Order: sequence, then structure tokens, then C-alpha cells
Amino acid sequence: MMMQERIREALGGLSTHHLELVNESHMHSRGEDTHFKAVIVSPEFAGLNAVRRHQKVYAALGELMGQFHALALHTYTPEEWAAQGTAPESPTCLGGSKHDH
Repeated sequence: MMMQERIREALGGLSTHHLELVNESHMHSRGEDTHFKAVIVSPEFAGLNAVRRHQKVYAALGELMGQFHALALHTYTPEEWAAQGTAPESPTCLGGSKHDH
């Protein structure tokens, strides 16, 4: 099973109204299945600050967290998502990887 599928499956443990998982590895120098962007809309995020929301996501991912390099998280309550409707675009990688030569 590819990493993106494994991440999506693990995030299924959260009660999500919307889940978008994008493999952004092509934008980076580390190769395949290393960089991801997750847009997660869940009522579980109500009343939580960004750090607590991210901790919920990390807990859902468990051991998978050590198996890829980066995960850009955009977490919203259903009300926030209804008002915003989109997540920011990811920036272009500027390099800096120990794999760069």
C-alpha cells in the first residue's frame, strides 16, 4: 500500500466532514511519498487551537509519522470550512534537503 493510502486510512479514524490528502513529493527533492498536504475538516477540532488540532492528527497517524518527511496540515471545523472553503496553496520547495548535492 502506498504511503498516501496509508495516511488516508489512518486519518479515517477522525470523524471528518472533508478530507483532502495531496502527495506533494514532486515539489521536493526527496523523492516519492515523502511530502503531503492534508486538509481536514472535523467537528473534533471545535474549541481547539492549532497545536491541539495537529496533536489529534499526529495521534491518529501514530507510527506513520516517522515514515515520511513532511505533512502540511490545514485543520478546520465545519463552520470555519464553510466560511473559508479552501486551504492555502503550498509554497514551492526552496531546497535545503540533506539529499541535495
